[in-house]
Amino acid sequence: MFTDEYYMKMALQEAEAALEKDEVPIGCVIVSNNRIIARAHNLTETLNDVTAHAEMQAITSAANFLGGKYLINCTLYVTLEPCVMCSGALAWSQISKVVIGARDEQRGFINKHLSLHPKTEMVTGIMEQECSGIVKAFFKSKR
Repeated sequence: MFTDEYYMKMALQEAEAALEKDEVPIGCVIVSNNRIIARAHNLTETLNDVTAHAEMQAITSAANFLGGKYLINCTLYVTLEPCVMCSGALAWSQISKVVIGARDEQRGFINKHLSLHPKTEMVTGIMEQECSGIVKAFFKSKR
């Protein structure tokens, strides 16, 4: 069985793929039965679509893989705390667990007093330095 750190490293690889496309470097993976069933990164610039966040791409991919809209017994690993839109989609998907690398104090859903599905477990701070570092470096390079 793999650790949260192992899967977060896979999500960071997705964030790096986004960075190569000059996208905001956020990545995620969805795991079911210790197997990655979806990988995604931000594609908002590439697709010219404000909803093309990493989490939204991964939810769609995982649902297609599973053949249903619910992600019960799945875990999402994401490098940055989901926004309100993504947390809503995660709640509707009934995903079992969400593992967050770095918090997003300004745009994340936690400070908005929103929650995921009542049965969803949440873990924060996995590889926090690495996850926040890639986003901070990206925005610093844009200034």
